[in-house]
Amino acid sequence: QVQLVESGGGLVQAGGSLRLSCAASGRTFSSYAMGWFRQAPGKEREFVAAISWSGSSTYYAGSMKGRFTISRDNAKNTMYLQMNSLKPEDTAIYYCAADGVESRWKSYNYWGQGTQVTVSS
Repeated sequence: QVQLVESGGGLVQAGGSLRLSCAASGRTFSSYAMGWFRQAPGKEREFVAAISWSGSSTYYAGSMKGRFTISRDNAKNTMYLQMNSLKPEDTAIYYCAADGVESRWKSYNYWGQGTQVTVSS
């Protein structure tokens, strides 16, 4: 069993940066692939980025590549999402997820409660 808690969301101006964190409880964090997803009002959940259990492989949605960086620190049971050059269209609730397959959100077994990111123009 893994419990996930996101933090780091907030209000930022376009062009700004935020770093999201996802703290996990449970002894098996380091064995799980992890991912970030987001959902804007009235839209479907969208893949943002994913990372393998070791951190050696990362995957990004096309529109985030080059602006977002996913990473993890297994010693701290924490995953991160560094978001740069933020745009108003990045506004959404961001969720972290564990034990899934890359961009396939329905494959993930554990989810956090989400953190709001709002980018003003």
